Amino acid sequence: VVCSLTICLCALSSEDVLSKDAGECAICLEELQQGDTIARLPCLCIYHKCIDEWFEVNRSCPEHPSD
Repeated sequence: VVCSLTICLCALSSEDVLSKDAGECAICLEELQQGDTIARLPCLCIYHKCIDEWFEVNRSCPEHPSD
């Protein structure tokens, strides 16, 4: 399988249900709570689905902009 670096860095790697509370979403500032549907990036950062809107105008993780 060939994967472009740009696609790998920008695409969401998976969509999960959070198994335990995980602090605050850096985008919407809401608490990440057990049972929430989340998006997990290749860098392993997790966000609510608000990351979809973030990626409409940004191409990097909000917490790792240089990656």
